[in-house]
Amino acid sequence: AGEAMEQGLRDCCRSIRIGKILIQSDEETQRAKVYYTKFPPDIYRRKVLLMYPILSNQGGKQNLFFPSLGTGNTVTEDVKVLVEHDVQPGVIILLSLFSTLMASAKSIIQEFPEITIITTEVHPVAPTRFGQKYFGT
Repeated sequence: AGEAMEQGLRDCCRSIRIGKILIQSDEETQRAKVYYTKFPPDIYRRKVLLMYPILSNQGGKQNLFFPSLGTGNTVTEDVKVLVEHDVQPGVIILLSLFSTLMASAKSIIQEFPEITIITTEVHPVAPTRFGQKYFGT
């Protein structure tokens, strides 16, 4: 989902190094599963921007309208992957355009209290019009 935010980041920070984590929640178990990772070799020395356009309160469940929503479950798994690559949670900044409720953020902060979360807006539900334009759904 963060790839959708990547071009804007590249436009303002031309020399930025980009890493990738592909994680999806298993439909049956609702557990996050890592499918792919690729990071700059010196990621452990950098600040890390973890980007999710919409941070959802779905508890790991696949959302039929916005399948690219980040959940507390997937974000927590992302942070675990980064920590496995020697990134300290205190240098991770989670960027989100919209967040639904605060349950996802609270679950992330409970496990990683050092992480910084920045969002532009908090809503009880995902903004439908934004999701339709952004994800083409």
